[in-house]
Amino acid sequence: MARVAIEQTSTFGWERYVGTTGRIIGMKTFGASAPLKELQKKFGFEPDNVAAVAKDLLLTANKNQ
Repeated sequence: MARVAIEQTSTFGWERYVGTTGRIIGMKTFGASAPLKELQKKFGFEPDNVAAVAKDLLLTANKNQ
């Protein structure tokens, strides 16, 4: 099953929901400071990136079936 978690704060704990084959998009560091749009781009929260991650995960999951 393909699962993607998107969390604009810490990614801690999301592994339990996405499993070993899922992907987590989120901040893995603490204390980043910049305008919101810059942070969203830096950490991969832009819609195009989220869609690309999900698409890649689905393609990988389908190949492994």
